[in-house]
Amino acid sequence: MQLLPQLALVVATMLWGSSFIALKVAFTEYSPVVVIFLRMLAASACFLLMWRKLSHFQYQAGDWKLLALMSLAEPCLYFVLEGMALQYTSASQAGMITSLLPPMVAVLAFVVLGERLNRIAVSGFAVAFIGVAVLSTFAEQSEHASNPLLGNALELAAMACAAVYCLCLKKLSQRYSPISLTALQAFAGSVFFLPLALYSGLPPLELGTAMWATLYLGVGVTLGAYLLYNTAIAHIELNRAAAFTNLIPIFTLVFAYLVLGETLSLLQLGACGLIFAGVLISQHRRPSTE
Repeated sequence: MQLLPQLALVVATMLWGSSFIALKVAFTEYSPVVVIFLRMLAASACFLLMWRKLSHFQYQAGDWKLLALMSLAEPCLYFVLEGMALQYTSASQAGMITSLLPPMVAVLAFVVLGERLNRIAVSGFAVAFIGVAVLSTFAEQSEHASNPLLGNALELAAMACAAVYCLCLKKLSQRYSPISLTALQAFAGSVFFLPLALYSGLPPLELGTAMWATLYLGVGVTLGAYLLYNTAIAHIELNRAAAFTNLIPIFTLVFAYLVLGETLSLLQLGACGLIFAGVLISQHRRPSTE
C-alpha cells in the first residue's frame, strides 16, 4: 500500500468535499464567475510567493497541446459548469455526482493509457455505485436546489471535464512537477475568468463570510487540494487515484450537516459505509504472481 499518496488523496477529497459548502456560502453575495476568479487569483498570489520553485519549469516541445487541454478542461470549463450547477442543485447532490468520476477516468485510462481494469477494481466501483445510488435517492434537497435535475446534469458535465483533466495530468506528471502543474492551473484560471468577472461586474469586496469562503476556496482547495492530488497522481495509478473521489460526497454530506444543518438518516450513513467499502475494495491489489 502506498500510504503517503493515499493519505494525500484522502485529505484532497476532504477539501474538495468542503468546497461545495464554501461555494454555496460565497454565492450568497457574489456571482459564480466572480467567486471563481477571486478563487483563482488567491491561489495565483500564493504561487507567486513560491516563484523560485516555479522558475525550474522546463517546457518540453509539443506539450502545449496537453497543457492547454488540461487547463481548459479544469479549471476553466469545469468551474464554469460547477458554478452553474450549484445555482440549481444542493451541495449534497453535487457532491454525490462526483462519485461518477472514477468510472469515467477508468474508461479513458483503459482506452488511452492502456491501464488494466481488474475484476476487484470493477467490483469496488460497483459497490461504490450502489452507495451513491442510495445517497442520491434519499438525499434531502436544500432550499437552494431550485432545479436539481438541471443542476446534476451540469455537474455531470463538469465531471466529464474532470476526467479529461485527470488523463492529461497523468501524462504530464511524468515530465513536470506537481507544483508547476497546479500553478499553471491557477494562472490559466485567473486569465480565463478575469474578463468574465469584469463583464458580470465586480461588487464591493468586503471581508465578510462570503469573502472568507472565497479565500478558503483559493488557498485551501485550489492550492491545497489540487497540489495534494497532483502530487499523489504522480505516484499511483490513475484509476486507483480517481477511486478516492468516491469519498467526496461523504465529506460533502458531513460538512453540509455541520455548516448548513442538513441531517443524515441512518440509511444515508449506511450508504456512506458502502462508498467507503467500495473505495477500499478498488484499492486492493492482486498478488503479482497471478
